[in-house]
Amino acid sequence: MAKRDYYEILGVSRDAKPEEIKKAYRKKALQYHPDKNPDDKEAEAKFKEAAEAYEVLRDPQKKARYDQYGHAGVGNNFGGGTGGFGGGMSMEDIFSQFGDIFGEAFGGGGFSGFGSRTSQRGGRRTNKGSNLRIKVKLSLEDVLKGAEKKVKVNKYVPCNPCSGTGAKDGSAFSTCSTCNGAGRVTRVTNTFLGQMQTTTSCPSCGGEGQTIQDKCSSCYGNGIVKDQELISLNIPAGVEDGMQLSLSGKGNAAPRGGIPGDLIVMVEVIPHSHLIRDGQNLLYDHHISFPQAALGTSIEVPTLEGRARIKIEPGTQPGKVLRLKNKGLPAINSYGRGDLLVNINIWTPQKLTAEEKEELKKLDDSPNFKPNPKKSDKNFFEKMKDVFN
Repeated sequence: MAKRDYYEILGVSRDAKPEEIKKAYRKKALQYHPDKNPDDKEAEAKFKEAAEAYEVLRDPQKKARYDQYGHAGVGNNFGGGTGGFGGGMSMEDIFSQFGDIFGEAFGGGGFSGFGSRTSQRGGRRTNKGSNLRIKVKLSLEDVLKGAEKKVKVNKYVPCNPCSGTGAKDGSAFSTCSTCNGAGRVTRVTNTFLGQMQTTTSCPSCGGEGQTIQDKCSSCYGNGIVKDQELISLNIPAGVEDGMQLSLSGKGNAAPRGGIPGDLIVMVEVIPHSHLIRDGQNLLYDHHISFPQAALGTSIEVPTLEGRARIKIEPGTQPGKVLRLKNKGLPAINSYGRGDLLVNINIWTPQKLTAEEKEELKKLDDSPNFKPNPKKSDKNFFEKMKDVFN
């Protein structure tokens, strides 16, 4: 089933400003919030759909890719997991990333029906690991076929001795005495406008609602330590220079068993020694001699899959473009390939012997060597006038 347009889901125009997009998402999220629609699978699906649309449209880079390529530009390119270009968000992801959108409408954004984000309305905070960013270099051959790259990433990982809990083996957790396990504290302040009530994360437990009686000596109670991880990246065919891919859950581990962050992969495409990329097409400049252009010949040109032989017709003019179909690059997450465009240039010799000059003078006297512009050439100059006027 085809995905609906993200702008249509949120009910905004394509030129909507960030504040309009945020306001529209909050309206949809509150309308279909699980607390408001218990055991309603259709409302849950629309709740997730709105979050997916907002995750893309709130990010200028993702929004630009979506505007240019549609869903193909923001698909989950690494397969599996969530969060890759906005696809497949879980309830835990939504409340972790956008909980502040709901304000106090549903107990501060918490929801007890999914995962372990909260233990009660307005309850404990779930830690979220930070995202990591790396750069991966690809050749045009990698872009053509896709590639699997293995990279070593320095990151925070769960502490092994305590299994990421932060507690020494056998140590128990106790309910925070400051917030009584709620994870939040409420303060009332008297002002000249009257009493003002503010709710913040508990300063004693950091919003977790519980404290460790005996901390792990390896991680000092944090549940995470610095280490290296070898990560396999499955890069899809057709990626472009500067594109960002997201691998969910492969960023820094979160303290004490929270939600890990994402790994953001910036793509850098290395320039090819002969070919130039132009979207899905590849461009190649080839020089031939004047006799070859006049008499015709066959030449070999490089492709990403070896060399190809093409025929040069007699009388070929400079600037002639020969097209090798399906020898270009694929578009991301789609079928078909672009073409290889070979631009034919005619090489004019810069040094001639006396004998060669004499022969060329004789040829120049022949009517066959006199320029004879075609009507199409005149049309070309007319078009150029329009460009410069």
